[in-house]
Amino acid sequence: MSKASDGGRASGGGRASAKTGKAGLRRWRRMGLGQSGPVEELLREWEPFSVAACSRFLRRSFFRDRIWTFGTGKGRPAALLCYMGRAFFPLFKGPVPAPRFMDRLLTRVPFHAVQGLGEDALILEEIIARSGLEPVNSINYDLMSLDQGPSPDSLRAGPKGLFFRRPGVRDLDALLPLQEAYEQEEVLPEGAVFNPQVCRLNLRRILAEQRIVSAELDGWTVAKANTSAASFTRYQIGGVYVHPAYRGRGIARRLCAELARELLAEGKGLSLFVKKRNAAARAVYRGVGFNVRDDYRISYYQ
Repeated sequence: MSKASDGGRASGGGRASAKTGKAGLRRWRRMGLGQSGPVEELLREWEPFSVAACSRFLRRSFFRDRIWTFGTGKGRPAALLCYMGRAFFPLFKGPVPAPRFMDRLLTRVPFHAVQGLGEDALILEEIIARSGLEPVNSINYDLMSLDQGPSPDSLRAGPKGLFFRRPGVRDLDALLPLQEAYEQEEVLPEGAVFNPQVCRLNLRRILAEQRIVSAELDGWTVAKANTSAASFTRYQIGGVYVHPAYRGRGIARRLCAELARELLAEGKGLSLFVKKRNAAARAVYRGVGFNVRDDYRISYYQ
């Protein structure tokens, strides 16, 4: 049971009308032009737990995206609700009332996902459920982070002759089978239809905008890993995939370690989230040196 149901963080009771001294009424407000400073301050504080939201914030469109703050309207807010890229990112730090505008909002904006720390995502899902909307699929993850160099053992893993390089757009066709398999196995929500054209566009965008490393063995491209988001001081790693015929040989651990070493050398921290049911991947990341920081959750809506 989440705290939304026990009178805690998202209760709709007296907290919404509680005065906070001279600062006035604490309530939800939409962020306007020129009001991003306090929001960014809170996002920076919570960056290790919300790289995806921070990345979206840095690339936000004032016309398409919306951010609501909970507080007095002065100084740093106590909580955020971000709608960016047709997804909701809740950051509910401390007790907050349910946003009363949600019922109207859900009938006006298209959205496909709720994404964030496990407890926050569940709270928002309960609020959305009051409008009769339920997720078609929910996935629970471990949120992991790494802020020091990868383990020495991980940098020695893998078979002899394993070669790493930074691929470019010219390598799209060689990487495409790995990307297609990755999206079908790890990304697509249950019941979703795989679109090869969209997958190709996704890979082209990754090659153009993200950091990516590929692994080659015996002349074949057998694995890849890339960043999936970049925030103020952190990268988020995703897209890790090893061809099934080459698994169990330490390639994934070495690949992640090589990418991590390159990114950490820039003075950035690393974050990722991995499905709780994927024991093999969790073991790979622990072997590199990643530690679990919290629960993470993504729920998909039609």
